[in-house]
Amino acid sequence: MTVSLPLVVVLGFFAWGAIKFLGVRTWVVVLIALFGFWLSQTFLAPAIESGTRSGVTVINSSHT
Repeated sequence: MTVSLPLVVVLGFFAWGAIKFLGVRTWVVVLIALFGFWLSQTFLAPAIESGTRSGVTVINSSHT
């Protein structure tokens, strides 16, 4: 059985867990999210997307 989750959902769970269990302040999570939106508009966006896709592919192929 294969379960597919968008990466944003997984990162959302990590953010929720960081706030709930690690005591990270909400404004820090919001600041990091805003930085991600800003970073997506820079010249680094294609490299980050490519690296993320490669990492997800490696993780997915190691479980099959």
